[in-house]
This record gives sequence, C-alpha cells and structure tokens, in this order.
Amino acid sequence: MNVYEIITSRIIEKLEQGTAPWTKPWTGGEMPRNLITGKVYRGINLFLLNMANYTSPYWLTFNQCRGKGGCVKAGQKATPIVYWNLKEYEDEETGDKKKAPILRYYNVFNAEQCEGLNIPQLEQEAREFTPIEVCMATVAAMPNSPEIRHGDQKAYYVPSADYVNMPKPETFCSAEEYYAVLYHELTHATGHSSRLNRKGITGHNSFGTSDYGKEELIAEMGAAFLCGCTGIENRTIDNSAAYVQGWIKAIKEDKKIVITAAAAAQKAADYILNHNTQGGGE
Repeated sequence: MNVYEIITSRIIEKLEQGTAPWTKPWTGGEMPRNLITGKVYRGINLFLLNMANYTSPYWLTFNQCRGKGGCVKAGQKATPIVYWNLKEYEDEETGDKKKAPILRYYNVFNAEQCEGLNIPQLEQEAREFTPIEVCMATVAAMPNSPEIRHGDQKAYYVPSADYVNMPKPETFCSAEEYYAVLYHELTHATGHSSRLNRKGITGHNSFGTSDYGKEELIAEMGAAFLCGCTGIENRTIDNSAAYVQGWIKAIKEDKKIVITAAAAAQKAADYILNHNTQGGGE
C-alpha cells in the first residue's frame, strides 16, 4: 500500500469506529455556544457552526438578538442548525398514542453578524510557533502556488483572487495542526482553473450543496495525504476523520464517497508535491 492508501484506510477505520466532532485547531474563539443560554452546540451543529468561519463563538436567533437590544446587520445570512422534536401520533392498528422523532431546523446568526450587543471578550492564547522544515519545503515546492496571507483569524481560500488566508501560526494548538490546515486550503487552491480546474472550485458552488461538500472532503483528504507524506499524520488523523465524517453526514451518510474524494485528493496532493503538474478536471 502507498501512503495514500494507508491514510485512506486509516480514515475509513476511524469513521467505522465513530469519531468525535471536528474541532477548530486554533484559538481565537471557544466552542460554538448560544450567547443567551451559554449552551455549547453538539454533533453536526458543532461542525456546521465551526465551518461558518466566524471568530466569535457566540450564536443566537433573530429574536434572541432583538431581545438583547441588538439587531442583525443588513444583508446577513443565517446559518441553519438542526434538532430532534418528538411528534405524537396514533398507531393505526392499536390506537395507542406514540411518539416519533422528527428532524427540524432553525436559523442562528453569529455575534459578528449583529450589532448593538454586549459580547463577552475572549482572551486569545498565543503559543511559540516552531516551523517544521519538511512542511515548509512541501509548501514552497508547490508549482504556481497561490499567495498565502495571515490577514484575519480564519482559514479559507478565495478562488476569485487566488489566495489562501490562514490564522496566525502562533494561535494554533501545534505546528502540525497549522500545516494540516494550510494543506487543506492549498488542496482547495489546486482546483483553480490555472491548476487542476476542479469543478468544486471553478463551479462557484454554494455552502451546503453536494458539490461543495465533496470539495470539502477532497480538501481534507488531500490534507491528510500531505500530512502522511510529511510525517505529521499522527497528530492530525483523528481530527481529519472527524471533519470527513461531518461532511458525509451533511451530504448523504455514505462512507463510499471517501473513496471517490480520495482519488481527486491524490491528484491534488501530487500537484502540491510537484509529482504531476498536468492540469485537468475530475
């Protein structure tokens, strides 16, 4: 088995065992929680809110915002989260009253999308950051690489301007986690039309769509492969599996999609490693 097959097998093994929810590996916020109740969100909601890329961990509904004397800024889009509600019904055969769980959703807004609120201040923990030489070399070797910025405390890739933004290195839990996140964003960047021309990037897919979800799987699988190639996967594999699990749930609860995503991720990893710089879509 090559390194890609080994990493794919390990992720699938983790998925079959069940994984903890994905956690953001840098500081600049706590776990997502409701501003009013203080309750920390769990399960797929934890994953969905982490993915929204806001620095503040605080969320609230439109009415909760108004009730605290604030308002949602014009043009802001809500993030849907889900919950189970018990619906009572009558059994047709016995006439007994029974209850069945029904999946519902409601919308929340991040505190950064609101104004007029009294938001608790968070202390950002800074750590000493020691670059990992082999990881630095891998990033430097990427042909036709995008610009890497550290402008704000979020991780994302902007296809239209072809640049990656990363949180400050010293705010990560470890140097390994910093490079794992950077590998994720660089894998996204391989989908640019000037590189592998992958429709998950060039198609301008909106958050929550199947194509968007598949692109996220590709990015995280690519990051896991690169972590394996540079010898840091032991510190990141659990979080990678949790991230992949979250998107499988969001798409269609199908672990087989990991295999198809892995094929595209291998092309992306090979591109970053400068093993194969030929363009082409999926």
